[in-house]
Amino acid sequence: QQKKAKQEKEFEAGLKVGDKIITKSGLHGKVSEIAETTVVIETMSGKLKMERSAISLELTAALNKKA
Repeated sequence: QQKKAKQEKEFEAGLKVGDKIITKSGLHGKVSEIAETTVVIETMSGKLKMERSAISLELTAALNKKA
């Protein structure tokens, strides 16, 4: 569990503008702005501000592996 928590923290810290991501709730988007604890993602319907912790490590990794 600690290993997984560490991976999630490193993933959140490594996010950068332009990264394609998937949230834990299933929303797909691209990071357009990054703040200390939040990110703004651009989706097909507009921009959404959310917590960094709402981004799924596993789903995003799978998305980027396919591309």
